[in-house]
Amino acid sequence: MKNLTLHTPEGVRDIYNSEYERRLDVLYNLRKDFKASGYTPISTPTFEYFDTFSKEVGSCKSNEMFKFFDRDGNTLVLRPDITPSVGRAAAMYFSDTDEPVKLSYEGNVFINYHSLQGRLKESTQAGCEFIGDSSVDADAEILTIVVNSLKSIGLKEFEIGVGHIDIVKGLVEAASLKAEDEERLLNLISNKNFFGAKDLLESAGVNKSLIELFDLTGKILNSPSEWKNYLEKAKKYKKVYDALEYLTKLYEILKSNGVMDYISFELGMISEYRYYTGIIFTGYSYGVGEPLVKGGRYDSLLRHFGKDSPAIGFAITVDQLMLALERCNER
Repeated sequence: MKNLTLHTPEGVRDIYNSEYERRLDVLYNLRKDFKASGYTPISTPTFEYFDTFSKEVGSCKSNEMFKFFDRDGNTLVLRPDITPSVGRAAAMYFSDTDEPVKLSYEGNVFINYHSLQGRLKESTQAGCEFIGDSSVDADAEILTIVVNSLKSIGLKEFEIGVGHIDIVKGLVEAASLKAEDEERLLNLISNKNFFGAKDLLESAGVNKSLIELFDLTGKILNSPSEWKNYLEKAKKYKKVYDALEYLTKLYEILKSNGVMDYISFELGMISEYRYYTGIIFTGYSYGVGEPLVKGGRYDSLLRHFGKDSPAIGFAITVDQLMLALERCNER
């Protein structure tokens, strides 16, 4: 029988010596950047009640959470996602203010991925949450912090893809598909199988002009001028049209902030987290297969905790960031 006393469980690892020192330096610099941008640090518990991350919240899948029980029989989970934790804390401690609240955090998250996926089950995140402002300026502020923070710690090659939940959502609603076809379509778009998506739409009898508008979901664009030709068709579908107009406004602010060299628009982007309500974004870097940053707007999440307040935020996965920095230095 294998002696397990010297081994870590699958999906977790020890970090020590110079690697850990570099990680501490990166976390320190991120914390400094977040503070300089006006974000106050907050620390939330490593484990919380299951309801904080339940299906209604729209966070991690139940079967991917590490669950256990307290002495009273309550179901607890190791947090798989820090955003709902910060949302709960904000609803608890800032319930009586209408002023925007800016919070930053760092901590470990735990997701019970299938062993065959070869992914870390414990990882470190650092991020910011901007609560109480629904404006496009708030979205631009968050994206600008992401870009400038990654640049300031020495990451040279990275790209932030920005999408909007209402583009795919609006298109799928307009197609009026059967439930099983809708699920198949979303899977095809998520997996970037756009030819398969087009075949499904044609076989379902969706009108040609709407299918042409679905072309947006397969494109990575650099500016609104590249989706200008789709706007006339999109006028028939308010949710899609409004999302494209919103991204146009966002682009103008990001351009004036000087960060568009690191940002593109992925109009078919979908997130596994169901609490997102507006823009969503994902960041990648050279030689790193997993995202090093994820984020988006979640205007309905805090209602679950009793505070009706819009919000947007992001989380940098420090493990992927460290790998990206290492790969950049190798080039």
